[in-house]
Amino acid sequence: MAGTLYLVATPIGNLADITHRALQVLKDVDLIACEDTRHTHKLLHHYGITTKTISYHEHNEQRRTAELIDLLKQGSDIAVVSDAGTPSISDPGFRLVRAAIESDLPVVPVPGPSAVISALIAAGLPTDEFFFAGFLPSRSNARRARLNELRSVPGTLIFYEAPHRLSSTLKDAYEVLGEREAVVARELTKLHEEIRRGRLSDLAEHYANAENPRGEIVVLIDRNVIGEARETGSSVTALVEQFEQDGLDHRAALKKAARELGLSRAEAYRKLIAERSYTKAQN
Repeated sequence: MAGTLYLVATPIGNLADITHRALQVLKDVDLIACEDTRHTHKLLHHYGITTKTISYHEHNEQRRTAELIDLLKQGSDIAVVSDAGTPSISDPGFRLVRAAIESDLPVVPVPGPSAVISALIAAGLPTDEFFFAGFLPSRSNARRARLNELRSVPGTLIFYEAPHRLSSTLKDAYEVLGEREAVVARELTKLHEEIRRGRLSDLAEHYANAENPRGEIVVLIDRNVIGEARETGSSVTALVEQFEQDGLDHRAALKKAARELGLSRAEAYRKLIAERSYTKAQN
C-alpha cells in the first residue's frame, strides 16, 4: 500500500502548543520532512521523538518533492513540518501536496497553531472576512502597487512582515490605503509577545521612532477607512436600496452596504430588519 502524507502543524513559539495527535503522528511516521532539521530537532528532542528527519525547504523543494513522492509510493508515511505553524502557509509544502494529489496519494492535515489565525482572533478587527496576502514585496514601489490592488478587499487584510521593513510597510499602507485601524502582532506565544493596536499613522510613527522590532511579525489592517462611511449617517436600508438601483442583487447590495458602514454582514442584516420593522410600525 502507498504511504500517507501528513501535514503537521507545530508550535509558533510555545512548545506546549502542540496537539496529542500531532505528537503521535510525528512518532509513528517513517520520516519527517523539515524546513530546518536543526530547528525541528529541538521540538522532537523535547518530546522524546526519534523519528528520522530530512530537510525540505525552498531551496531543495523541487528535487526533494520527487524523492518524497517515490518514498510515499513505496509505502512510507511522511510528515511535513515547517519551522513554526502550519506547513504550506507561506512555507514549503504546496508543491509536495500537489504532487501527492496528482499521484493519487492520501494527504491528511493535522491542524494546530497558525500565526495568521492567532493574530486575527486577538486583534479586535472583524473576523467574518479576511484576506491573507503573505509577505508584501520588499521594494516600496512594488509594495505600494500591491497594497493598491488590495484597497477594495472587503475583509481584514493580514500580512507577514520582516522586522527591518515594518516601519516602511506601515507608512506605505497608510499612504495607499488611508487611515485605518491596524494591529502589529509580534512574537506570538513567546516570552516577549506584543500586540500593539492603533491607527496606521500612529503605528507607522511609533515604529519609525522605535528600535527595529525583533521576531516574527503579523500586520493586520481593517477593511474600512476611518470616518468615510460612518460619517455619512446613511441607514442600511437606504444604502441597500441605492445599490440595488445601481444594478446589484439584494445579497450583493447588503454586503456592499455593510462594508461601507464598517459592519459585518450579520450586523448589517440585523440593522436592516430593525430599520424595516421600525418603518412599518411608524406607518
